[in-house]
Amino acid sequence: MKRTALIGHLNDSHLDQPVTIQGWVNRRRDLGGLIFLEVRDRSGLVQVQVEPDSPAFAEADTLRGEYVVEIGGQFQRRPESQRKGGLADFEVLASRVTVLNSAKTPPFELDKGDSVSEDVRLKYRYLDLRRAEMQKNLLLRSKAVAAITEFLDTEGFVQVETPMLTKSTPEGARDFLVPSRLNAGEFYALPQSPQLFKQLLMIAGYDRYYQLARCFRDEDLRADRQPDFTQLDMEMSFVTQDDVLEVQERLMAHVFGRVLDVELPLPFPRMSYQDAMDKFGSDKPDLRFGLEFVDVTELFKGGEFKAFASAQTVKVIAAPELTRKQIDELERIAKQNGAGGLAWLKRDGDTFTGGISKFVGSITAQLIEKTGVPDGGTLLFAAGEWKKAVGALGAVRLAVRDLFDLAKAGPQFHVSWVVDFPQLEYDEDNAAWTYMHHPFTAPHPEDIPLFGTERQGEIRAQAYDLVLNGYEVGGGSVRIHQPGVQAQMFQAIGFTEAEAREKFGFFMDALEYGTPPHGGIAWGFDRLIMVMSGANSIREVIAFPKNNRGVDLMALAPSPVDERQLAELSVAVASGTSD
Repeated sequence: MKRTALIGHLNDSHLDQPVTIQGWVNRRRDLGGLIFLEVRDRSGLVQVQVEPDSPAFAEADTLRGEYVVEIGGQFQRRPESQRKGGLADFEVLASRVTVLNSAKTPPFELDKGDSVSEDVRLKYRYLDLRRAEMQKNLLLRSKAVAAITEFLDTEGFVQVETPMLTKSTPEGARDFLVPSRLNAGEFYALPQSPQLFKQLLMIAGYDRYYQLARCFRDEDLRADRQPDFTQLDMEMSFVTQDDVLEVQERLMAHVFGRVLDVELPLPFPRMSYQDAMDKFGSDKPDLRFGLEFVDVTELFKGGEFKAFASAQTVKVIAAPELTRKQIDELERIAKQNGAGGLAWLKRDGDTFTGGISKFVGSITAQLIEKTGVPDGGTLLFAAGEWKKAVGALGAVRLAVRDLFDLAKAGPQFHVSWVVDFPQLEYDEDNAAWTYMHHPFTAPHPEDIPLFGTERQGEIRAQAYDLVLNGYEVGGGSVRIHQPGVQAQMFQAIGFTEAEAREKFGFFMDALEYGTPPHGGIAWGFDRLIMVMSGANSIREVIAFPKNNRGVDLMALAPSPVDERQLAELSVAVASGTSD
């Protein structure tokens, strides 16, 4: 028989009517000759009562957890003392039970999935995905896609799919390579992003493009990364940076409103890269809480504490009271992030104790006034070369956040922009300049004359990152649309003309045929859904993810392939391993 509705859609209109439901047995209880079942589908769960004299009793008596069933019966209210609101106020009095399929005993209890190791959950992902938490996450993801599509369609964006097999080009991470059978010894690359293709679509006149693009990067994994991931990719022609940001703000607000019924205040605040690093030690600062850095370089300059006296920068945060064990752990984090150590002080009335207190007697009052540290609070310092010092203290700041759950005091969601990134950064290992975002990012027009000079490190990019609760959930830029500026950029990062043409010749040619000013952005869609859902890992919002070693434990990928396949591809596997 056809089911009446998804379980979660049953309501007062079905009361005292015969209904048919289909789903999985969540739980079975025998009570005084009665059989009680919980039956669920992706929309919800309902209690089923089977009485001893019911024609359904014999079949119901065979049921076990995860059996697939069809149940017919009367939809009725539960006794008033058992009502808990919503679907829990109702039950189905069964007159018919049909087993559609039996099931083996699952390797873990689904309602205790959070206590099961992730490897077990990923090995049996098809069972893990039955859990209410996982279904909630994937349904949220689906609703976000629908909201995005709705908004971009009304804004005149055209959805275009770009190639999955393309040319290997440098974009900051290792490519996944695919050998070509028809062109022995040559390889495709899976796209790290659709960057060049979406710019080509602007050159082709499509004006506004979007795509939920599958992308691939062979890089080390962590909680918010996967080797294959989804990004929301967008590009717009005849726009300025402000135009791009304004559309993105309205899109983000639309998604949060539609999916979570959360109103995001517009416009989002903006902060320069320099300020973000200088005040929070991160280019993706979590602004749900304070602990802004205080610069005390001048206070220590020429003083008796030699480690700070000649330091390029000395930064401090005023943390709550910390135990020595907690300080030691924070020092470990600081060292892990490039600091030589973590200096500290504890305020005790009008003085400081512990740590470097013997060196600060003459500036005690000034430190208290400048930092606002409360009595009993702890000052945590980082000093040295600017970027290393602020980066290390930024990691300590986040550790203090987690230690005291400081983010809970702020808004549930805080969205901001970080803008004006450096166009170039110096690679100490290779003693050369490289791009900070990618080589197609446009510089601020007034900074273009700095290319090729000693001051090219001061060039500002028209680049912007979208930051949500301390996660970078989007990044983009206004693009270079003038061939001459693109040539200058390639020269700045050390490409000869021949090297540039070898890697990007088709794109350089396209720029010569009337390229409009354009800019765009890509959202890390998996990461966005992770934050929206409150999950701790993007693996919790992806249907079939890899583990933290890049392995699919369910399908057992990657895996060896047959020698005949390798021979067809003209590929030989070398013995041993290499980096």
